[in-house]
Amino acid sequence: MWIVYAVGAALFAGVTAVLAKVGIRHAGSNLATALRTIVVLACAWLMVLAVGSHSTITGISGRAWLFLTLSGLSTGASWLCFFRALQLGEVNKVAAVDKSSTVLTVLFAITFLGETEHLVIRLSGLALIAWGTYLMVERSTWKGLTAGGSWLPYALGAAVFAALTAILGKIGIAEVESNLGTAIRTGVVLVMAWIVAFAVGEQRGLRSLPRRDFGFIGLSGLATGASWLCYWRAMQDGPASLVAPIDRLSILVTVGFAVWFLSERITRRAALGLALLVLGTVAMLL
Repeated sequence: MWIVYAVGAALFAGVTAVLAKVGIRHAGSNLATALRTIVVLACAWLMVLAVGSHSTITGISGRAWLFLTLSGLSTGASWLCFFRALQLGEVNKVAAVDKSSTVLTVLFAITFLGETEHLVIRLSGLALIAWGTYLMVERSTWKGLTAGGSWLPYALGAAVFAALTAILGKIGIAEVESNLGTAIRTGVVLVMAWIVAFAVGEQRGLRSLPRRDFGFIGLSGLATGASWLCYWRAMQDGPASLVAPIDRLSILVTVGFAVWFLSERITRRAALGLALLVLGTVAMLL
């Protein structure tokens, strides 16, 4: 059953980046992150109330609180980096680098969680994913990695923090109902996002933000909320080294919508890279 939840997470995550790209055209990336997190938090707590797990919050151990908080902080850092990258770069390229967090997630799962089954196949899949990610990003972008204004450092930061999120969250929800764990983590993200937005002064742009952008940011939050609820339910029942790769197949949905709605072009090199990303993911699942 965890596979169904993992696939649902991938579908909802796939449309998140495109909706967010449209929504942040007139908003600072930190402000947009803070706004959409409100929607995600509302979705998470509605689900908690629906399943009745709010009554178990007093029984959460100190260890679980610690790892859920650390996971939330990692998520906040990942989102702030990701939306800054989206503001500077094309959706399909940013999403490809962000999804390379699969490589780190699986390596962390092998090292820290002891998920060593079918190790040769998984490492082979990781190699294909890494190669595919490299091909989806233009050579000039890799060469200008340290250049000011480049989206790539932010996308790489998003990938690193996303990998940490998966492992810390996996440990944190071991003793907690998945929806409640998601709600707690999202609360941490919300606080962190608004602190950053106020620190850089982006909250001043709230009044001038067009309603259309508000709408797309809200839809992005709804998609993220649905994706998270599915993802962490899958994480609770399935191995992190398999749930994470399935979730990363959302790159197919993201690229498809980026080409369709945002008119982004996919070169032959990028198409080959995308194929390798998918092939590597499928190899690990099989």
